[in-house]
Amino acid sequence: MRVLILGGTTEATALARRLAGRADIEAALSLAGRTSAPAESPLPTRVGGFGGVEGLAGYLRSERIDAVVDATHPFAAQMSRHAVAACREMTTPLLVYTRPEWRPGPGDRWTTVPDMPAAVEALGVAPRTVFLTVGRLSFPEFFAAPQHRYVARSIDAPDGLDRLPRCELVLARGPFDVEAEAALMQSHGVDVLVTKNSGGAATAAKLEAGRRLGVEVVMVARPAPSGAPVEHHLDAVLAWLEAHRPAP
Repeated sequence: MRVLILGGTTEATALARRLAGRADIEAALSLAGRTSAPAESPLPTRVGGFGGVEGLAGYLRSERIDAVVDATHPFAAQMSRHAVAACREMTTPLLVYTRPEWRPGPGDRWTTVPDMPAAVEALGVAPRTVFLTVGRLSFPEFFAAPQHRYVARSIDAPDGLDRLPRCELVLARGPFDVEAEAALMQSHGVDVLVTKNSGGAATAAKLEAGRRLGVEVVMVARPAPSGAPVEHHLDAVLAWLEAHRPAP
């Protein structure tokens, strides 16, 4: 069985590890190339886009892919839409493997917004100290609000941060520890956290730390789902693959 994993997440890595070395499954991992040093994978890995829906459909055809698992980031909406369209064209089974969304709990002070421009607006006009954890590609949205002081965390250094006169860049990759997150927020005097609703455990510590400190959270909601079936657990993904194994 030939399987394509669309990845770049901890879920994709976990699935790749479970499939690596299996004689009955030949799997490959595809990464978008958004980070300069992605986590190592035990599977053959390709980096870069496919060239839209037709490019992905052509890859599925040429590589004789039997099933696709979309384990991309929950905010990789375009790739997920392309996967739905290409798999429909090729009649290739498709499953989304993603982490559940975060939900506010007792004591949380969340403002949920639909997109990044709305997150910028939610910060208001008065200067604030903002812990920005939205990914480097979204940082330019905040150039429109230079009055705030930012602590911007990213895996890779973004371009153009000099347009924010008061911004400290923190380069780091999760998982993060609650105590360390609380110490970072306290040391910088953070009063609002801006983040995407990525879900999962790797970066959830900032939410617990914010809850402890009474920090407000501006939470950017996920894009609309692609329409493909969804699983949140690895064993369920493996069972789905078995159920979609082509007949010998």
